[in-house]
Amino acid sequence: MSVAGFKKQFYKASQLVSEKVGGAEGTKLDEDFKDLERRADITSKAVVEVLNKTSEYLQPNPATRAKLSMLNTVSKMRGQVKSPGYPQPEGLLGECMTKYGRDMGEETNFGGALTDIGESMKRMAEVKDSLDIDVKQNFIDPLQAVAEKDIKDIQHHLKKLEGRRLDYDYKKKRQGKIPDEEIRQALEKFHESKEMAEGSMYNLLETDVKQVSQLSSLVESLLQYHRQATEVMEELSSKLTERVTDAQSRPRREFTPRPKPVYDYGEVENSNGGYAPAAATPPVYSSAPAQYRGPSFQRTSIKSRPSEPCCKALYDFEPENEGELAFHEGDIITLVNRIDENWFEGAIRGKTGYFPNNYVEVVVPLQH
Repeated sequence: MSVAGFKKQFYKASQLVSEKVGGAEGTKLDEDFKDLERRADITSKAVVEVLNKTSEYLQPNPATRAKLSMLNTVSKMRGQVKSPGYPQPEGLLGECMTKYGRDMGEETNFGGALTDIGESMKRMAEVKDSLDIDVKQNFIDPLQAVAEKDIKDIQHHLKKLEGRRLDYDYKKKRQGKIPDEEIRQALEKFHESKEMAEGSMYNLLETDVKQVSQLSSLVESLLQYHRQATEVMEELSSKLTERVTDAQSRPRREFTPRPKPVYDYGEVENSNGGYAPAAATPPVYSSAPAQYRGPSFQRTSIKSRPSEPCCKALYDFEPENEGELAFHEGDIITLVNRIDENWFEGAIRGKTGYFPNNYVEVVVPLQH
């Protein structure tokens, strides 16, 4: 630092101490300047606070908010940025629901509903990405430019004005010891700084049209987000309503334990007959009336066997357990055996398995 610069710093420090400690009065600024400074100060605080709160609104998570602040949109043309680079909570929820919906099977009501909601939540995440990028480009970045340029300029000029005021007041009180020319130069610099500070504050306050336009962009981005979100949710609601209606129209399914294997040792002449242990009651899948005629242990010879036993499917049947037989409404199923009062064993299209008797109508009964 030069000798002149050191002397100026000493003058300002001495004047500041005399004002703070000794109660000396400095040069007073006019009321118009004070009013301009007050309004500029409120505007500056509003810009900074609104910036912070807008970022918190978009991303309440501090870690994600830090990534949002690092998103560089200045060098990218609008529309090129498709993702801000961090996961949205809607997307994480959607991935979870989609995964388990597919694991359950989309053919089941619950699994299909989870998949539908999961896909919709992932679409919601994309809509939220668009909101973040639009608000960052059209509102946060322009306001950030105001904070980084206009507000910093005001702070710089006010700080310089205060320094020159202290320098002028120190020299003025020592008139006679300090040359008049030096005092005059200090006064000119003080007025120069005052004009520059007034100009910077006036420029900030006169950009309110631009600031209102930026607020309008924020509202438009929010409106677009809510429109798109409403479309996604309405479409999802319609899908779920259809699923509920379809589920209510299907026959009710109940669960009981699966049947135990039936051991039939066949006909043995001059014996007490075959042994068939009792089987546990298998699942009954519908509240439709069961076609049960009661067990009969009377056997007939192969030569006297009637036409092939069969039944007709009344409903579609989708297996839920291993060993069950799938069929569609109207199918003709060959009856192989009656497991118990609720279940048949049958064959169709080269496959054999179990099925509930209340899903079929017996055409040709089994002969026992």
